[in-house]
Amino acid sequence: DRGAALSGGERQRLALARVILRRPSIYVFDEATSALDPESEALVRDSIRDLATGATVLIIAHRPSAVACADVIYRLGVDGVRQVGLAGVGT
Repeated sequence: DRGAALSGGERQRLALARVILRRPSIYVFDEATSALDPESEALVRDSIRDLATGATVLIIAHRPSAVACADVIYRLGVDGVRQVGLAGVGT
């Protein structure tokens, strides 16, 4: 059935696993945890944190919890970058 019966969260986890297995030097995650339950989101965040060693990771997200492990956070608005800061330091 080529994955037609998979839920959105299951498809998202499968796509993440495929990327992680490739071990590229640059990762781009666009709303990577948006369809996941809180427990799965925490597991993915932990995996992304582990991947960040020796790689560049760009995380695009609406929820602050999705980027809590970042070294630097850029907040964007319609007119460009609105704020730059360290994670957990007034961002």
